Amino acid sequence: MADYMFMLESHLSADQNRVVEQVQAAADAVGVNLFLTGGGMRDMLGGFQIRDLDFSVEGNALKVVRTLEEAGAQITAVDENRRSADLVFAGGVTAQIAMSRKERYAKSGAKPQVTPATIQEDLRGRDFTVNAMALSLNRASRGLLLDPTNGLADLGHKELRSTYSYLFYDDPARLLRLVRLRARLAFTVEERTRVQFDNARAAHLEDLIPPRTLWDELKRISEEPSPVEVVRALDEEGLLGLYSPALSGAKLNLPVLTKLEKVERLVESANTTAGPKLGPFLYALTGKLTPKEKSGLIKAAEIPKAEIEAWRNLEPRARKLEHVLKSPNLRKPSGVYEILAAAPGDELVFLLCHSEHRVVQERARNYLQKYLPAMLEVPRAEWDALEGQPGTPKYNRSRHALVAARLDVRPKKPVEPELAPVVPVPPVDIAAVRGRGRWGA
Repeated sequence: MADYMFMLESHLSADQNRVVEQVQAAADAVGVNLFLTGGGMRDMLGGFQIRDLDFSVEGNALKVVRTLEEAGAQITAVDENRRSADLVFAGGVTAQIAMSRKERYAKSGAKPQVTPATIQEDLRGRDFTVNAMALSLNRASRGLLLDPTNGLADLGHKELRSTYSYLFYDDPARLLRLVRLRARLAFTVEERTRVQFDNARAAHLEDLIPPRTLWDELKRISEEPSPVEVVRALDEEGLLGLYSPALSGAKLNLPVLTKLEKVERLVESANTTAGPKLGPFLYALTGKLTPKEKSGLIKAAEIPKAEIEAWRNLEPRARKLEHVLKSPNLRKPSGVYEILAAAPGDELVFLLCHSEHRVVQERARNYLQKYLPAMLEVPRAEWDALEGQPGTPKYNRSRHALVAARLDVRPKKPVEPELAPVVPVPPVDIAAVRGRGRWGA
């Protein structure tokens, strides 16, 4: 029998393991059954990076959420109908905690009628079998795998299979989800599921996807490891037009999206964050659209005002940073480091993707590939020994001195050893040597 708890702990980061422990403690305090479900289980069992943690609770999930909020977690979204909430924990770990439930749809795309259910009933009503597995986190059954739809076998076969026949009719948004998961996981779609998909498309069920659901999917696409593959797959299926009919052909900005993806990987490989991905993604995706076409996309997905402002303000913010970085007065590596270490990650990503100034590109890449790695090697004791309190002028001066000492001091050239004088060797009289005969003179 596989040790699924060991597998889970070995796949999670230290911060994610702490979150699992916190959620378990909160569920124990409330007295409810807790399970790890959804994408976290799929990614763990499939050997993928676990990006988000999904928990299901048999009982009052929002009571668990409130307990976690009191302990310091931040609630970012709440769905009262489904009794679920999204949270952010220390270290930036994201998680969703939801009530184990049944969903009934009066008509396609309608808001579901939600009732509490057992975890087994919840799993059977999910979208695809690879998303319909759970791991018990309860004391009596800790580490028990629940797999009522045989998702583990489908995961091994690298296949996406629907859990029941009418999943696309109940929730047409699953059409987008199938394409996104297929592109991310590089899985095939099981034949019966593909027939269900095609039948739903023939009935034009995609037109019933609510605008806010389109927005939720667009955000998820921006967070994908390879948004380009998802966008390309949606375009091939004819679903990208749900956002804008203009997003096709020559106006589909795949080259810039590909460049953006490479830049974000470069930034993340330097052990720093690329910042919010949505703004750079929307800027690249809509780069060839007219203002009118962009407005149509905003309306189709009902993009919130705050997100629109963040998207529109990205370029002006980044251009200000660009102006500072290209200054001829900025000569020392410590100056470049100080500026970019304080800059938002999305501005750095934008400049690496769009700036046409060579000096800006060189300084940004030097920051990622030279200066930042050098500062990450500074022992913790040296940071702790800085004078003053963080944020005070005294601390800032001592911090700047440390950075300058690490980055601005040029290594001394090695001293070349002195060579011994060459003693000339007198020429040899070849004829005299030959005249000595076999036995010498």
